[in-house]
Amino acid sequence: MSSAVMEAAVMRGDGRIALERVPVPRPRANEVCVRLHGCGVCASNLPVWAGRPWFKYPLDPGTPGHEGWGEIAALGEGVEDFCIGEQVALLSGRAYADYDVAMANAVARIPACAQARPLPGEPLACAMNIFRRSDIRREQWVAVVGVGFIGALLIQLAVHAGARVVALSRRPYALEIARVCGATHVFATEDPHAAIGAVRELTDGAGCERVIEAAGEQVTLDIASAISATSGRLMIAGYHQDGLRQVDMQQWNSRGLDVINAHERDPRVAARGLHEAMDALRDGRLDTAALLTHRVPLRELGSAFELMRARPEGFLKAVVTM
Repeated sequence: MSSAVMEAAVMRGDGRIALERVPVPRPRANEVCVRLHGCGVCASNLPVWAGRPWFKYPLDPGTPGHEGWGEIAALGEGVEDFCIGEQVALLSGRAYADYDVAMANAVARIPACAQARPLPGEPLACAMNIFRRSDIRREQWVAVVGVGFIGALLIQLAVHAGARVVALSRRPYALEIARVCGATHVFATEDPHAAIGAVRELTDGAGCERVIEAAGEQVTLDIASAISATSGRLMIAGYHQDGLRQVDMQQWNSRGLDVINAHERDPRVAARGLHEAMDALRDGRLDTAALLTHRVPLRELGSAFELMRARPEGFLKAVVTM
């Protein structure tokens, strides 16, 4: 494999992406090399693709793709738990390419029920970790504010936990997806005050015991705070990356909220979530079939980012295929 070459996307800033031929990576000790079938396109990558002065361009080939899946192509020294050809999801960082490598403990076998369709594992791992820390219980009112891919996954998990799930989004299509995922009540957020009032009326003025903010915007943070119940738990799952945020600390204090930043940075926790996600797919708590709405080949990666930026009707998440 040392002499083999592959295609990898190279981001050059300002929306420019080039495909380059580079050597196939070789797995080191305790690593595996995966021939990628595809990679999910994450909203956190939008600023990287669009170009920001704090990134150094061109990026390394395949960067920042981190939602890959495929089949094992080579094993590094000391790897005994996997076999060549097994279908896996992996946690890696250069997956906009034909191949990528990952530590063996950051790779999980894809269950047979999910092998015939795209499977970006990393956001599923995130959803499992967010769900675990949310401590959602049967009959609780649970609100998911922002219905993208992860928001939809969290709706599924909360429904299977027996919660009463409310979904809020500004996009009509996202609210349709929320219903498909099992949300019993959905509210548009074009008028934030109306949405807040609707949730508080639904819950007899009490608000929701668990609220997951999953959009990464000031307005969704405001809504999530306003509909949280006294002594409730507010999960910040949205990726807030475009500057400062303001919060109503008087509101948080007076309600005694537990506020949790749900972003994990410990690789061991991420890997745990990935393995738990494969179990959730196997037993039906997660189902991505209706959530991966667009597929494009790697050579058209830029069009996937355009879709994500525009979010046309019928769009929830795109994947690129190799």
